[in-house]
Amino acid sequence: MHIAVTEESIQKANALFWEQMLAMRLEPIPPDGPTEHRCIGAAHIVGSCALSGVWNGRIEVRLSQGLALAATSAMLMQPLDTVQANDTLDATKEIANMIAGTLKSALPRPCSMSVPSAGMEPADFCALSRTGDSVTVFFGHPAGELMVRVWEEHPQLASSKLPNREAEGDSIRLNELISMPLFISACPA
Repeated sequence: MHIAVTEESIQKANALFWEQMLAMRLEPIPPDGPTEHRCIGAAHIVGSCALSGVWNGRIEVRLSQGLALAATSAMLMQPLDTVQANDTLDATKEIANMIAGTLKSALPRPCSMSVPSAGMEPADFCALSRTGDSVTVFFGHPAGELMVRVWEEHPQLASSKLPNREAEGDSIRLNELISMPLFISACPA
């Protein structure tokens, strides 16, 4: 991986946000080994920010529903039972934005960050703690789990020629083509 982001820097960025902004403490869950797949369950919420410039990639957070509700409740200073689904998506965008903004400072410059996005993920998502192009850290809290993942787009794919589909009436977005293999779940079959 060509980035200066480590498990430790992810842990520090995460603690900075959760402890200082929400007064919530999340504990890192260490992997059992380098080949262990760890999963976050179905019906979780994912928020992410894309980064581009000298370094190209994505930083994402995935929260179990329980943790997303607890975080939203703390962020909005509302009782848990009054939190709406749209509030949870907005809070997840803000969590992704804050953690990605902190981690961005460890990346080569210039590097710009997109507006965060968030959505519900219906399926389980599994990842290794480290691959050639990503670093993933899981965190636990009594309300649920959080996954923070940083990955770099494959530079060799970005420089390779892409098929010209414009002539056929289709449009291909480079980010979709490059990122698509990275979204595939790494859960063993």
